[in-house]
Amino acid sequence: MPAPSGTCYDPTGATYGIPTYPWRLAPDGLATRRQLRAQGLRPGGQPIAAQVMRRSRRRKAGVLVGYLYRIDRALPVRPMTPGRTVALAVAMLARRTCPTCQTDAGYCIPTSLGECVTCAYAEDQHVA
Repeated sequence: MPAPSGTCYDPTGATYGIPTYPWRLAPDGLATRRQLRAQGLRPGGQPIAAQVMRRSRRRKAGVLVGYLYRIDRALPVRPMTPGRTVALAVAMLARRTCPTCQTDAGYCIPTSLGECVTCAYAEDQHVA
């Protein structure tokens, strides 16, 4: 995708293929996935209706893009079932359990260490 020129305003979609608006200036009735989720909605399989775009020095392409979906076509979020609740609880317990000492660390084990901080830096532990 080419770098945006000017204000990134292309409501017809002639330049980028879909309607494009400057960051924070999208018309009413459109929302990002996060905005939909905050309202208790999900895109529900609908196609992308538009995008918002802004320049970014951190991105390789030079632009940051957010896809927009129509709010009137969004569906409610599926309710959490008891099975999904149990599965998420088991997954989080696995992320908190140290493979070295087999205890619940109380936080997610850093992937960079691969074990709890106490086991990773055992030689640095001092009794106060």
